[in-house]
Amino acid sequence: MAKSWKEWEKPLLEIDEALAKAKEIAKNCAAEERAAAEERIAYYEQRRDNIIKVMYSRLGAWEKVLVARAEPRPYALDYIGGICTDFVELGGDRRIGDDHAVVGGPAMFNGRPVMILGQQKGRNIQDRQYRNFAMAKPEGYRKAIRLMEMANRCKMPVLSFVDTPAADPGVESESRGISEAIAASILAMFDLEVPSIAVIIGEGGSGGAIGLAAASKVLMQEHAVYSVIPPEGCAAILWRQPAEGAKAAAALRLTAQNALEWGLIDGIINEPFGAAHRDWNEAMSNVKTAVQDAFLSLEGLSGDQIKAQRYEKFRKMGQFVDGLVGTN
Repeated sequence: MAKSWKEWEKPLLEIDEALAKAKEIAKNCAAEERAAAEERIAYYEQRRDNIIKVMYSRLGAWEKVLVARAEPRPYALDYIGGICTDFVELGGDRRIGDDHAVVGGPAMFNGRPVMILGQQKGRNIQDRQYRNFAMAKPEGYRKAIRLMEMANRCKMPVLSFVDTPAADPGVESESRGISEAIAASILAMFDLEVPSIAVIIGEGGSGGAIGLAAASKVLMQEHAVYSVIPPEGCAAILWRQPAEGAKAAAALRLTAQNALEWGLIDGIINEPFGAAHRDWNEAMSNVKTAVQDAFLSLEGLSGDQIKAQRYEKFRKMGQFVDGLVGTN
């Protein structure tokens, strides 16, 4: 069992490397060698596509977790830069300081002002430490609350990008009330009198994700995951073996398809061939179209209607018909 996305996609990464070298050779080779070089490029591209087709046709829950964690996958700031304009990042919670795991501020989406929130991962070790691996502390959620209140006052719809393994579990966060901050953030989302859209773009882990995902419409990318706990944490609690993450992932039913089946999300956003990290432009175009459609579906509703729709949507979650469970 692969333990990381790099290990799982190793055959593809090796072909990508060979393809890049073949393209470099083709660019600098003599004219009489060009045909052979282009034939080699076509061979590698065909081989890559065949492997992608096979690997992505049989994704299990654990493989979905690995793809959702893929390091080249677009992060929140990438989507903000790709589908919005005039983003002005605001910082600080007016109490403790600024949490760089949460980014937010006003921006323009399709020519209208919106309030953006997002959980941001890092590209390298320094950036990951700076972003605290996208695990927000209490001040991150309180910053989000401050921006949501601003959005409510200014009648700006809220668009949030969810991508976190969980909230920060450290002693400092516990001592500053991380649970209360998450709960307050969820409450603030329910109090919004403006439409809110949440897009799960990678990992939607634990209450740390729900703090920014209690929205009017919750969308999920095809290979993202959404669960009450990271699989390794679940395995450590149930079997005292974090290495049993794959087993836990299957039990958690954390894929987008599972979430839609259980009524936890409102739609799945298709990803490009080979997942979002292989074609950022198509991934962003798909997300932009889905967000635009979601906002259009909420147009014309009053503040009270928006709050009522959100409340009823979440009240229906977890309901089941007595007698249809465990009847075998």
